[in-house]
Amino acid sequence: MRPAEYTTEEIIQAGQDLQAGGRNVTGFALRSRIGGGNPNRLKQVWDEHLAKSAVTHTEPVAELPIEVAEQVMAVTKALTDRLASLAVDLNDKAVKAAERRVSEVVRAAGEQREQAERELVDAATTVDELESAMEVAQAEIASRDARIAKLSSDLQTQAVELASVQSEAKHLQAELATAKADLEAERRQRAEDAERRQMEADQLRGELATIRAKAESDHTALIETKAELKSVRADLVECRDGMAQAQQAAATSGARAEEITKRAEGLTSELDRIAKQNADLVLTLAEAAKQPATRAPGNSKGSRKPDPDTSA
Repeated sequence: MRPAEYTTEEIIQAGQDLQAGGRNVTGFALRSRIGGGNPNRLKQVWDEHLAKSAVTHTEPVAELPIEVAEQVMAVTKALTDRLASLAVDLNDKAVKAAERRVSEVVRAAGEQREQAERELVDAATTVDELESAMEVAQAEIASRDARIAKLSSDLQTQAVELASVQSEAKHLQAELATAKADLEAERRQRAEDAERRQMEADQLRGELATIRAKAESDHTALIETKAELKSVRADLVECRDGMAQAQQAAATSGARAEEITKRAEGLTSELDRIAKQNADLVLTLAEAAKQPATRAPGNSKGSRKPDPDTSA
């Protein structure tokens, strides 16, 4: 990233602020004050500002007139001797001045060394701050990279889950369509079964009415048979009572007795048959009354008792 550029006025103002605060003006101090920039450039701008401030402007000197110049030359000759005498004094003063200059140079060197040490301290502080800021930035970058990696992993996982959910949704839609078709088929089958059961119930009701009519008819026949049997038994008793008296007429009465006996036996068998048939009809009526419409198709006729007339 390219460092920010700062104007000369901003750099000079920062140096003046440092001086006003009693601090040494160094490259790193200027950088810390204005918030950026190259310390070397900042210090160079400040030094140029100080150098320009220290320059004294001299005005041009007009040339001497000829008369004055001649007078000066005359005076110069007179002063030559004086200069020679002053040379010794000047030499002595020059030596002393040189010594003072050396002292000043040494002092300036010491000040520069102290200045360099202060700049080094400022630089070390700035470096520490930059290293701390760099560590924080690196930690933030590592944390951001970790979050990006996690988000990428989560996104990939969600994409897989989304594909699975979409596939499952399609499968469920197919199952739903199949279930609807099965439900419609089952509904139609139940309607057909209900209609068939209704027809079977109607048929069973008709058969039950027929069985009841048959039972009533058989019951009437049973009553008639019982009455006839009673009459036959009375005739049999009468025949037995008159057997002693009919021995003399055995040829004629024996045939009648045998006929009556056979008729009585036939009526007794018929009575037993009708009684058994009546019991079967009563049982059939009871079963039909218990299960008129819940029997499965195909069982309604298979469970019926045989018709008395056909069984006989």
